[in-house]
Amino acid sequence: MSPIVDVHDQRVLNAAVREAVDFVHAEGWDQPATLFALVPTQLVADFVGDGPTNPLSLIVQEDLPGDLPPGSEELGQYIASVRWPDQVVGAVLAQEITFVNSAAGAEPAPQQARLFSGVTADEDGSGQELTVLQLRPTDEELEANPFAQDKVELLGGEDIAPGVVATLRATFEESRAGVAGEDY
Repeated sequence: MSPIVDVHDQRVLNAAVREAVDFVHAEGWDQPATLFALVPTQLVADFVGDGPTNPLSLIVQEDLPGDLPPGSEELGQYIASVRWPDQVVGAVLAQEITFVNSAAGAEPAPQQARLFSGVTADEDGSGQELTVLQLRPTDEELEANPFAQDKVELLGGEDIAPGVVATLRATFEESRAGVAGEDY
């Protein structure tokens, strides 16, 4: 893997995940899962263009089958089978899910949301991880504010989707015995 980007810098992954949020949000709701490879921007500088850039660039993996249900064992098995070339130093998976917020005072009813999980990895597989949620506006919110669809609010916390993070991290390991489908 490349030493061009410090994969242990949480800000690098934060910026990449935020870029994935913006990309997926622009596509609208009711979309299949999206997998992104993260590569050092210096490696793709000729294709990125001018303007501010993040240290990592997102490369959409267009071969992800669109019929894999989000959060399903099938999606987990597919992701676990991915093998990255050395130039890829991280990955982000975006998927729509049904979310129940267990925080004190939160609405207990299931809500539609997007789950964004990302990891970075160096040669030994260590690196950062981040998972955030974007709640889908309810019909009531859209009725009260027709621009609620454009608002992007992200929720985070500890231990969100650890199975997804473990599956993404495993895509950077040589041996994946026992990873596919576990706690996904």
